[in-house]
Amino acid sequence: MDVRKLVKMANEIGAFFAADPDHGLARENIALHLQRFWEPRMRRRILLHLDQGGEGLSEPVREALVGHRGRIEPRGGG
Repeated sequence: MDVRKLVKMANEIGAFFAADPDHGLARENIALHLQRFWEPRMRRRILLHLDQGGEGLSEPVREALVGHRGRIEPRGGG
């Protein structure tokens, strides 16, 4: 899975939700979108990228990944 493509997609999602004036709600919605619409291997890969420094991730996405990691991280074999 190309992490550059995942970063681009995550940043586009982040830009959409970052328009919300409620900073916390925007970050929560980014995380919720990733949880609902990204398959587990995509979520694992973006979190691994974050753990390796997160190059290219926008601040809203970075904050959503850190603040809502438990929601985004796949559980079990899924």
